[in-house]
Amino acid sequence: MFSPFPKKKSGLEQQQSREDLGIREDLEESQEEVSATSARAAANDESSGSILLNKGHLDKRSLDLIFAVEQMINAKQQVEMTRNDLQDRLGHANGQIDRLNRDLKNLSKVIEEREKSILELEQRLIDKNLKVDQLMEDYRELHSKLSGEIEELKGVIELERQNYASLLQKYNEMAAEKNKKIGELEEKNARLEVELSQMKQKFEAIRQEKAHLLNIVNDFTNRLTSPFASNADSMDRASAD
Repeated sequence: MFSPFPKKKSGLEQQQSREDLGIREDLEESQEEVSATSARAAANDESSGSILLNKGHLDKRSLDLIFAVEQMINAKQQVEMTRNDLQDRLGHANGQIDRLNRDLKNLSKVIEEREKSILELEQRLIDKNLKVDQLMEDYRELHSKLSGEIEELKGVIELERQNYASLLQKYNEMAAEKNKKIGELEEKNARLEVELSQMKQKFEAIRQEKAHLLNIVNDFTNRLTSPFASNADSMDRASAD
């Protein structure tokens, strides 16, 4: 991914370099001017030494020249002070430039580290976005698949519900019919039990009557066979004699 930091960094370095170069050039020019002025003042000072000794014997023009030399000496002193001040300012400016250069290097390192961190974060964000996109795609596919299965299951459940309702209705009808038949069978069983009891009573009466008749027949048979049995025994004894 494109990062805007290199351009900003390059522009900042170029601007700082131009500012440093301008300060150094100004200071060098000031130093050169101070050196040239000091050299001229020293030369004038040497030439004025002998002039001041004979100041009382000079005319007005010479006095004016001496006054000018004195002014130049004063100017030289001012220039010396200015030079010292400029040197102090130059040293301070050099220190400030060095500090700014160190700050610039540190800032460049910080910017480079920040850019690296941003690139890493961007890459991690891209990876996470890819994972999220893949998860969303998987979710859509799963949702579509499950939606179809859910609709199919709803249809199956509805069909099974209808079948259950139909079977329940048939069961209720069969249960009602069964209960009706059970009632009829219980009622028929009660009638049959009554009829069986009556038939048992009739059978018992018939059995008793049959036993009574059998006893009568046996008694009658015994009575009929008794005389014949006596005669047969007599005939058997006679034949034996």
